[in-house]
Amino acid sequence: MSNPFENADGTYLVLINDEGQYSLWPEHIAVPEGWTVTFGPDSRSACVDHIDENWVDMRPRSLVEQMGQQ
Repeated sequence: MSNPFENADGTYLVLINDEGQYSLWPEHIAVPEGWTVTFGPDSRSACVDHIDENWVDMRPRSLVEQMGQQ
């Protein structure tokens, strides 16, 4: 069985969690609890482009907030 997360011809979603972290997710797999669809369904490359354009700070939201309070 091939890895569904690496299928160049697959259809994907972009997910985001409460910490502002993104995930590339195969459309045919149920979205895990705690994650929300923010883009897609679309091609793998379009979803990766969306992540690259929007996830500019890799730090979790809670860390950003904590650092802002110091």
